[in-house]
Amino acid sequence: MAINSALETLIELATNQTDEAAKRLGRAVRACEDTEQKLVLLLQYRDDYEAKFKTGLSNGISAAGYRNFQLFLDKLDTAIAGQQQIVEDAKRRIVNERGVWQTCERKRMSFDTLATRAQQMELRKENKRDQKLMDEFATRQANYKR
Repeated sequence: MAINSALETLIELATNQTDEAAKRLGRAVRACEDTEQKLVLLLQYRDDYEAKFKTGLSNGISAAGYRNFQLFLDKLDTAIAGQQQIVEDAKRRIVNERGVWQTCERKRMSFDTLATRAQQMELRKENKRDQKLMDEFATRQANYKR
């Protein structure tokens, strides 16, 4: 009985750990999606700004305007590179969190397997006891009739 209650406690703890790991994995996935969306927005903004720059070049632009466009494009490129790094970090976090979740899930499943085996063993013992009682009863009945 104490073994079953200890095993149930371990299963409950493992289930809680698995649930928490799944929540962290979900948060990591959402964070990664957010960072990817920001990257897409930056890339679109850069493309739009570059198109505006090319239009400005074809219409004629001052040297100061040209320099401002170039400086801003450089800043956008820096921001894009930084956002790409953030996306890569977020993807690594997903991989790490998925590994943690898988480890927790394997642990929980192992405890479930142990609990199932313990229940099967207890059932076999109970069946043996029942069979022994039935055999004793049958033996008494047979001896009583003689």
